[in-house]
Amino acid sequence: MEPRTRRVRPQALDLEFEILEGDSVIGPAIEQGGWEAHESALFRAHLVPGARVLDLGANIGWFSTLAVLAGCQVHAFEPVPHIAEVCARNLERANAKGPGKAVLHRCAAAERAGRARIALSARNQGDNRVLDGTQRPSDMGEGETVQIELARVDDLVEGPVRVLKIDTQGSEWLALSGMPRVLAASPQLALLLEFWPYALRGAQPGVLLDFLEAQGFTLGKATAAPYPMRKERILRQALARDPVKGGLDLYGTRGLPFHALGLGARLHGMWRAQREE
Repeated sequence: MEPRTRRVRPQALDLEFEILEGDSVIGPAIEQGGWEAHESALFRAHLVPGARVLDLGANIGWFSTLAVLAGCQVHAFEPVPHIAEVCARNLERANAKGPGKAVLHRCAAAERAGRARIALSARNQGDNRVLDGTQRPSDMGEGETVQIELARVDDLVEGPVRVLKIDTQGSEWLALSGMPRVLAASPQLALLLEFWPYALRGAQPGVLLDFLEAQGFTLGKATAAPYPMRKERILRQALARDPVKGGLDLYGTRGLPFHALGLGARLHGMWRAQREE
């Protein structure tokens, strides 16, 4: 499948970037200037030249490109074949501009090596979900499924890693389960993770949060003014949302400053911590 694409030049990159035609979410946002502004700001705040970055669920390569342009060494994972093709071309352009370098792994980060099928969204081409069986999630409606490769991060990457981004549409726990060696080798680590209880596979939502706390992460929401949150507060806010459309983008650090966006963001975060349930 050869996707229809076009090139844009988003302000946040100053680089030609290829987006998918027909995508209803990621492509239009990038064309208008950038993707996930709060997450991108937190991501960039922890990038230092020469650091290793993992981008699990890279899609067309936005976060990986940010890291390459900041001088980092990036391992990007994207399993959907036609999306990986676009990602590869974007990373080729980023590598040419440098000063960092990205390697693309055309597989899904998982707890084991093997194969699986993934359900593709007809419009939101960032919402593609690995299936445990053959049944598509009912909220996705009709659509195509394709076979993909699975791989353990530990089999492809050696630590330490400074920044870890995981947005795998419900496979976050399984991705973490396949990287114990990388995690153990990375005492200074910033994390961006999609926390979507509805789609989470392999563990209960509270188990995932317990694991991250046991790993030493201070967690909060990935916003313009994040503040540290306990497990119960994260769960309460995530589960109060629409189960299908809800969920939270989480931000966490261990061995690195949690407040990385400056004093103003820290003070705003303290104010928000007092007002939010």
